[in-house]
Amino acid sequence: MPTIVPKTTPSKAHTELPSIPLCIPEIRGNEKEYVTSCIETGWVSSVGTFVDKFEQQFADYLGAKHAIAMSSGTAALHIGLQLIGIQPNDEVLVSSLTFIATANAIRYMNAWPVFVDAESTYWQMDPQKLEDFIKKECVYRNGKLVNRTSQRRVGAILPVHILGHPCNLDEIRDIAERYNLPLIEDAAEALGTKYLNKLVGNDSELACFSFNGNKIMTTGGGGMLVTNNDHIAEKSRYYSTQAKDDPVEYIHEEVGYNYRLNNLQAALGYAQLEQLPDFITTKRQIAKTYTEAFGEIPGLSSHPEAIWAYHTHWLYTFLIDERLFGCDSRTLLRHLSNANIQTRPLWQPMHLSPAHKKCQSYYCEISEDLYKKALSLPCSVGLCKADQNRVIDTVLSIAQNKGLECSKV
Repeated sequence: MPTIVPKTTPSKAHTELPSIPLCIPEIRGNEKEYVTSCIETGWVSSVGTFVDKFEQQFADYLGAKHAIAMSSGTAALHIGLQLIGIQPNDEVLVSSLTFIATANAIRYMNAWPVFVDAESTYWQMDPQKLEDFIKKECVYRNGKLVNRTSQRRVGAILPVHILGHPCNLDEIRDIAERYNLPLIEDAAEALGTKYLNKLVGNDSELACFSFNGNKIMTTGGGGMLVTNNDHIAEKSRYYSTQAKDDPVEYIHEEVGYNYRLNNLQAALGYAQLEQLPDFITTKRQIAKTYTEAFGEIPGLSSHPEAIWAYHTHWLYTFLIDERLFGCDSRTLLRHLSNANIQTRPLWQPMHLSPAHKKCQSYYCEISEDLYKKALSLPCSVGLCKADQNRVIDTVLSIAQNKGLECSKV
């Protein structure tokens, strides 16, 4: 995901402070031992024992039948969309408030995203607006759900669990079943997240995860396609290894992709997954500390946790009400940057993205409001208490001055 680089130049005093990054990997377990084993044995490419072990370990963790390691979360989404039957010129109903990779994967299929708004409480895909779009903007024709405006077939629903909090899966799944639409979950930011005490990704036909360097655990880059469907599992392995039908004569009956995770990355992921429960506990403690520190500050509101959810707080994010706090989110971002504290707003909602300007959206005003007000604070698993206190003290000093410090940035 892109990093916001403020245009302001930090003062000399502030540049002397050590930098506090937003979210960086925590490498402290068996990573070096496992990666060294790959190097010493020569198994460094897309086959090797750590690929198999990582896939099995991941499936076991989620309680899913199959896990197929991919070169990225985007690759997993691309193949997942193909395997649930998305065809060129189809449409996929997808969260507008998401990183662009989700929408891009739909376009890789020569299909079209239709962007659905977030709900205002937990910031996830709004099930009510999702159903309203289907009821008011679509019609059944020859057994297919068709968008009245575009005349394209609606082929699937793709909710994105953002920031470590789950979507309301029961409501979305109910809509998918009633309208006979496949459901594919983008869980790139939701490893370890629970919906109704069940880990996200273990109860769907298909879910996709990411292990980018800023995720709660990492393989440097990489992803995982998770499914309980034997056919989808078999085909995802097939397509992600160039659809090779005869490995001796190099016969390929179909077009495939070079999307498999290599053994070096799998070794890193295997070590990281061993530590995941501790990582999640730490993330939740960091979030709790921030929330308690900011709880009485007018104009600051933390990302809440639903009673039916287990929030992993991949990125600790709060909303800034400019009127009450004294400055807006981007001004606060610049002030914190001048103090060598890295922060980041949410992604530009996809319905506003120039890259997807030809795509339809459905009343996405909540996504726009969240984009305007949200800011994520440093929350690496390795964030020390002193650094978190420095972040808190800096924000509180601004609050006590009603944003006057910000206005000088």
